[in-house]
Amino acid sequence: MDRKEFLSQIGMSAAGIFMFGCLGGCSKGGNAVVTPPAKVNLSIDLTASANAALLNPGGYIYANGIIIAKTVNGQYLAVSQMCTHQGATVVYQGNNNQFYCSAHGSLFNSNGSVANGPAASPLQQYNVAVNGNTLTITG
Repeated sequence: MDRKEFLSQIGMSAAGIFMFGCLGGCSKGGNAVVTPPAKVNLSIDLTASANAALLNPGGYIYANGIIIAKTVNGQYLAVSQMCTHQGATVVYQGNNNQFYCSAHGSLFNSNGSVANGPAASPLQQYNVAVNGNTLTITG
């Protein structure tokens, strides 16, 4: 086997592996099991620049596998950041007061319950307490 033939076979093998991975990611298999953080006790300093988004209605941040959001009414929400369908990261849509997964279109209500699939299981919801400039997320 000469060098050109060897490199050609390596390239074809790599292409096959790549295609298998792509096609496998788009399979119609069942919902993946996504495990949210088991025990949570997290403090968020609202004066820290990394958390500035939480000062604005509709803003959100990610911390330790949790998405923390501020509603347009000024309440704080905290749910698991991973969609229960296949584990993609959800975002908060403040204008709709919902969490959205752009990977496959699942929508979740503000309490984490499923509003629209393909996700069949709710997002894990966490308790949020406000004390001055500190949010405490537990669950």
